[in-house]
Amino acid sequence: MQHDAFIGQVQQRARLGSRGEAERATRAVLETLGDRIPEGQADNLAAQLPQEIGNHLRRTEIFGGGGTGIRFGLDEFISRVSERSGFDGPKAAYASRVVLEVVDEAVQGGLMQKVREELPGDLQQLVNAGSSGQMKGNRR
Repeated sequence: MQHDAFIGQVQQRARLGSRGEAERATRAVLETLGDRIPEGQADNLAAQLPQEIGNHLRRTEIFGGGGTGIRFGLDEFISRVSERSGFDGPKAAYASRVVLEVVDEAVQGGLMQKVREELPGDLQQLVNAGSSGQMKGNRR
């Protein structure tokens, strides 16, 4: 998937008013995901995305890719996305679901399944919900 197609899908599915908002959502979600998953996994995921998009996963790397992800759950994930994007909590949660759905469609080889396995149950729900699914017990 090319950069423009990726951002266009995020904008359309998340019903965002501009490409700039879609870019901001994508950056915020992927930087936060990059915080959460092991760096090697973030690098593998980034390698399958358009370079400009994949670089968002790599922005938080430390130790040259040898470090591990920071442990946090759904509430902290959404809080970080909200802070980075400027979106309120519900919009940040929905944008996260959309961006992760588009990433899932853009990568191959079961890579997103490996990402899911790294996440706690509440974050797995976020990844699995997609743009049209529902999250059980989600307060956002």
